[in-house]
Amino acid sequence: MRAFLLLLASSLAIFGLSSGQDYTPKPGETVLKLVVQERGNIYVKLYLKEAPKTTARISELAKQGFYNGQRFHKVVRTPRPFVAQIGDPASKDHDLDDPKMGEGGTGVKIPYEDSGFSHEEGAVSLAHLPNDKSGDCQFFFVLGSSTFLNGRYTVFGKVVAGMDVMRTLQQGDTVRQMTVVSN
Repeated sequence: MRAFLLLLASSLAIFGLSSGQDYTPKPGETVLKLVVQERGNIYVKLYLKEAPKTTARISELAKQGFYNGQRFHKVVRTPRPFVAQIGDPASKDHDLDDPKMGEGGTGVKIPYEDSGFSHEEGAVSLAHLPNDKSGDCQFFFVLGSSTFLNGRYTVFGKVVAGMDVMRTLQQGDTVRQMTVVSN
């Protein structure tokens, strides 16, 4: 049995199926590709029509290299899987335990958009400060169903490859590169 599992794991690694290493967008589809250092790739399908302002801003920042070198500054797994958040520019070189971590941004406000999508596992949503429905540049991956967030945060995408990578994210993991890929 152990030999079989090793063979299976080796086969998956060879073909890149175990960590979302490759994904080709479908015609008309636009995705974000996040290369997470020492973990693998995560591909996020963007909801361009349903959240146009949010996807335009996040795409613009990705094309500028804004997210490259940033670290996931907030990962909540207990009491159950919740979120993995990135987008504070201070995460590149500041202590992640700094009480101000998670407050940084670019100064551009993106209003809440009701995309009609739910905060289910794999959803990607625009973060914002408490008592403010406008976001900026921070976003989070939903690690477990969190439908109580519906109507409060803009869901602007969904993980289409690399769910296994998303599920293993830890505070401090670095995004080496984030790019926009279209077909």
